[in-house]
Amino acid sequence: MNTHKNARLTVHGRALLVRRIVEHGLRPVEAAQAAGVSTRTAYKWLRRYQEEGWPGLHERSSRPRHCPHRLSEATRARIVALRRARRIYREISIAVEVPVATVARVLQRAGLNRLSTLDPAPPVTRYEHDAPGDLLHLDIKKLGRFQRPGHRVTGDRQAGRSYRAGWDYVHIAIDDHSRVSWATIKPDETGASAWRALMAAVRYYRGLSVSIRRVLTDNGACYRSRVFAKACRRLGIQHRRTHAYRPRTNGKAERLIQSALREWAYARSYAHSDQRAAHLPYWLHHYNWHRPHASLNYQPPVTRLRLPVNNLLGLHS
Repeated sequence: MNTHKNARLTVHGRALLVRRIVEHGLRPVEAAQAAGVSTRTAYKWLRRYQEEGWPGLHERSSRPRHCPHRLSEATRARIVALRRARRIYREISIAVEVPVATVARVLQRAGLNRLSTLDPAPPVTRYEHDAPGDLLHLDIKKLGRFQRPGHRVTGDRQAGRSYRAGWDYVHIAIDDHSRVSWATIKPDETGASAWRALMAAVRYYRGLSVSIRRVLTDNGACYRSRVFAKACRRLGIQHRRTHAYRPRTNGKAERLIQSALREWAYARSYAHSDQRAAHLPYWLHHYNWHRPHASLNYQPPVTRLRLPVNNLLGLHS
C-alpha cells in the first residue's frame, strides 16, 4: 500500500519514533518533537507497536470493516440477470429498488454496461474457392470528379471545390481464389455500364487463362437489371447476390475498394480526376504483380494463377 505523499512518517520513521521511546528512553512528547509530529501521533504508533509489534507500523486500508448499505451478492446477481434479459437501467432500478447510478456501477464492473456486449459477435466465416475463376466478386465505388485538387490536399474546403464536376463510377472485380483484381471507370452505374464492365473483366481474366464461372454482387439496381442478367446468361456465368444489408458477404470486394482508396484515389495529389483515372491501370498492375498480400502468405496475387514462365514473362512485359 502506498504512503500518502504528505505523510510525515514512513514505516521506517515510525520505527525510529518507537525505538526512541522504547529503547532510548525518550518521552513520547520528546520523540514527537524530534520527528516533527504531534504527541497524539506518537502515542498512536506506540500503542500499535505494543499491540501488534513491528507489523503494526505498516499502513492499513481505509475501507470500512462493515457497510450496512452495501448491496448483497443476491441483489448484484439479480441486476446482472435482468441485464442479460436486455432490460434497460430504469427498469432494473425499479425492479430491484436501487438507484440508477448503483445499477450502472454494478453493470460497468460486470462489463455489461453496453447492450452490444450481451450478444457476442458471431464467429468470422472465411471461405476461399479452390480454383481461379470459380467466383468473381463485383462492386462499384462512386468517386467525385474534380478540376483542381480538393480539400484533402489543400485543407481549404472553399478554394478547392469543383462545382458540378460529376462522378466517376469505379467498377471493380476481384477473383476469390487468387485475389487478382481488375477495375474500370464508367460514367454511371446503370445496368448497361455494369454488363460492359463485366464483359471487359471477363476478357481481362481470359487473357490470364482464367475462365469465370460465377460472379457475386450486391443487390444494386444495375446488378438486378435484365441487361446484366442477359449478359451473364450469354457468357454462361452463374450470378449470385449477397443477402440484403450484409456487405461482409462480399467482403473481398469491399476490402479491395478500401485498398484502392488508400493506395490510389487518395494516395497523392492529382491535378484533376482524369489524371487520377489514368493512374488506375498502373496501380492495378502493382496490386496484382508486386504488392504482397497477407492472405497469400505475403505473395502477389499473380502467383496464385500458376502461369507458365513464358506466359508470365509475356504478360508482365
